[in-house]
Amino acid sequence: MMYTDRLGLPLLAAGQAQKEITHNEALALLDVVAQACVESASLSTPPAMPQAGQCWIVAAGATGAWSGQEGAIACWSASGWLLLAPRPGWRIWVQDRGHGMRFDGMAWLDDAVREDGIYLDGERVIAPRRGAIAAPAGGSTRDEEARTAIAALLDALRGHGLIAP
Repeated sequence: MMYTDRLGLPLLAAGQAQKEITHNEALALLDVVAQACVESASLSTPPAMPQAGQCWIVAAGATGAWSGQEGAIACWSASGWLLLAPRPGWRIWVQDRGHGMRFDGMAWLDDAVREDGIYLDGERVIAPRRGAIAAPAGGSTRDEEARTAIAALLDALRGHGLIAP
């Protein structure tokens, strides 16, 4: 049997009997990877009562029907588990995390941009914007150079959208 280069979809062969089986298999694979979304990337054991169309990224230590399929996308269908090996560059939305993940060729990695900030190497480096910081004012001793520096910092943070104006 021949397959497409990128998604590994089965191709119809000239004179092939029961072409509908090959065609339906290709559609089932497309249904999983087009606009991909999974329930979780944290399960290593298949859920007991999956609904048709629900998918998961198989976590480490996979057991049962997922045994040996770590990192695969597992989707429940009327025919049972459909397991897909991801390709480098694939992105997928993960419901229970509330953000996407991408496959780098070896593992699934959390996206850097998430609802609660921006992450680099797993560490949050930019958090959601906080309220405005009051400009320096008052006091009995004025240090104009310090006030100018503080005002410039506040302007830069506001200009980058890191704090409210």
